[in-house]
Parts: sequence; structure tokens; C-alpha cells
Amino acid sequence: MGRPRPLIVPAASSPAVAAVMKANKKRDTGPERAVRKLLHTLGYRYRLHAPDLPGSPDIVFRSRRKVIFVHGCFWHQHRDSRCTLQSHPKTNIHYWKPKLLKNCARDRANERAITQMGWQSLTVWECEVKDSYALQKRLANFLAK
Repeated sequence: MGRPRPLIVPAASSPAVAAVMKANKKRDTGPERAVRKLLHTLGYRYRLHAPDLPGSPDIVFRSRRKVIFVHGCFWHQHRDSRCTLQSHPKTNIHYWKPKLLKNCARDRANERAITQMGWQSLTVWECEVKDSYALQKRLANFLAK
């Protein structure tokens, strides 16, 4: 039998698109920094990006056994109809669709694994950062339980 062949994903549609994708950060994004600032204002202290937990959550409260994932609405395909940042690619669908579906499937698997470990998780979407009052209430409720 031999080794299984890797899944070949088509390349980005142009060098410009490839450059933009390469520039996207995985950590310390604007929404993530905004959530961290709100948490600090509320008096909470936390750890960042725990590699020993599934999905390497963005914000970790070990003593509370709680984690927060901060997701970009495009990259993680936010499905809320009120979200103004959600979008679906119109070009190069053969590249984008599998990539974005894989992100969503990985998110669900990570959340299930976190729950099975006895932890609680909260997902904060990029669009929610705009309303800091509502987000602050949501974060406080999640961490107070």
C-alpha cells in the first residue's frame, strides 16, 4: 500500500491574494486585543494561547477551567444574520470553500474536546467587539458562573 496522498488544495488566485492571506495574523489580532482589554478592565487575569488545550484557545482561565476563543467572522464563517462582517468568497470558490469549511469543522471539534475535558468555552465573534458594553456583560456572565 504506500502512504496516503495529501489533499491538494488549489493555490490562492493571485500573488496579491497570497500576500494578503500571509499577512493575516493568527494571534494578537485587533478583536483579541480588545477582548483582553475588556477582561483586564473587569479585573480578570488570564493566560494566552494554551498549546496543551485543543485549539490553543486565545484566552485561558485555568483556575476556572474556562476558555475564550476569539473568531474572525470571515475566517470562521459567522452565521448570524445580524453580522455585518460575514461574507462569502465570490471568486476562486474551489480554493475558499474547503478552506473555510475545514476551519468551521475544526472549531466544532475543538469546542467538543474542551467540553469533554470538563472545561467551558465561549466564542466571541469579531463583530461583537463593536458593542463593548454588551460584550463586557457577556464576558462577566460567562466568568461569574
